[in-house]
Amino acid sequence: MISHCQIHQSCHHLLGIANCQSYFTMGDSIPDTNDVSAAGDRDIETYHISSALHARAAHHESFQQLWETKWKGPCAMGVYPFMFGCITDFQPVVDAIIAKGLKEPYDWDEYASMFFPQAFKLAFTARQAEQNGEEEKACELYLRSSALYRIARFPAPRSPKQHEAWNLGKQVFYKGASLLPIPILPISIPHPNHLPSEPPLILASLLLPPSPHPLPLLIILTGLDGYRTELSAWQTPLSRFSIATLVLEIPGTGDSPSLPSDPLSPDRLMSSLFSYISTALPTVNSSNVIIWGFSTGGYYSLRAAHTHPSHLLGSVSLGGGCHHMFDETWLRNVNHLEYPFDLVHTLAHKFGYGDDLDQFIKEGKSKFSLLDSGILDQESCKTLVVNGDLDEIFPVEDLYLAVKDRNGNVRKNTEFKVVEGRKHMGEPESFGVILEWIHKLWGLEAGVDEFKKGVLEGLPFKPKY
Repeated sequence: MISHCQIHQSCHHLLGIANCQSYFTMGDSIPDTNDVSAAGDRDIETYHISSALHARAAHHESFQQLWETKWKGPCAMGVYPFMFGCITDFQPVVDAIIAKGLKEPYDWDEYASMFFPQAFKLAFTARQAEQNGEEEKACELYLRSSALYRIARFPAPRSPKQHEAWNLGKQVFYKGASLLPIPILPISIPHPNHLPSEPPLILASLLLPPSPHPLPLLIILTGLDGYRTELSAWQTPLSRFSIATLVLEIPGTGDSPSLPSDPLSPDRLMSSLFSYISTALPTVNSSNVIIWGFSTGGYYSLRAAHTHPSHLLGSVSLGGGCHHMFDETWLRNVNHLEYPFDLVHTLAHKFGYGDDLDQFIKEGKSKFSLLDSGILDQESCKTLVVNGDLDEIFPVEDLYLAVKDRNGNVRKNTEFKVVEGRKHMGEPESFGVILEWIHKLWGLEAGVDEFKKGVLEGLPFKPKY
């Protein structure tokens, strides 16, 4: 069981961001070294993190190092990537993995199988509790089971056992989510703009708080490894402020119907999504929609800000790349840095290249760069771009490209925040910056401090049973 001290420390850490410096506004200076006129591939020395690209993080040495240096703390707090997780569930699995000496390159079936017995045990106990009418206990145990299945399929389902873990994880997640005070529901959204080779449905998680008035809607776009079954952790805290939430995966991840190798597939999906929101969700104010992309999802929220600006009140790109994330120099060096596993292989898989890493590195930028495609030159809705300056997953240089136009001026409707001294996504300070920006854009009745505190204190998972 997680101690009350651990819970208090995690909440205090998150809530402490209320005192962080507010985001920069349009017109603030951006370092001249990030001029878009030099937006080709860069030498290692010209990235902001420069020599750090040569380093090798300890967590790539073994799973034991991953657990001890990177994952044990978040697991104890029940935060990413351990949403709905409890450390006492994970520790026996971790001990068994360490005893086997698993390390990179992982046999993904062997890795995933280690989590199944504990996840099944929790799901079985949850089912018994549900049959006995103990809904609160059943809810918690189902969600804890989903956390184990999540780490089993992490960072992406690339083997039969990992695909099985993804499917089983969805089942127990939605069983638990259906028992929440305000249920999180699985929905299937028609996708009339799909190609013949794409599935005709968009699968998502929806939470609609009861309200006599049309609700503002926050669309959450998930990332490279965090899918709708875990980023749903944001939905209940946001519902306390009468905010509807819709969580869905990005192309090449989870159940996204979009062709991962087609740069235009997310645009088709967004057109179908906004049509659904305006016609099939009468309790939602379709003119009051904000989209928030996490990590790789930030690439897609930034794209949507420029491709569908009339449908959005605002867009947030948190830790998202746009151009230099596809640099060959960058991709050749980041597999051993901040990301817990093989980042470049996971990205290649996500963008539809499978195991063909060289082909992804060769043509990824020419296909997917938002700068070279001209997407960033199009008009946008109000946009906030946030990242940490020491990001080792997507270079902070991409934030500057998203903010500055080709003439070196700050793009219209764009605001940004660089969190100094933080790595990917600038956590945890970035959350307070974004929530404050969202609060201002929506003009919520609750005070800004009340809003930030109310949302953030609901993020760490607090097991009771």
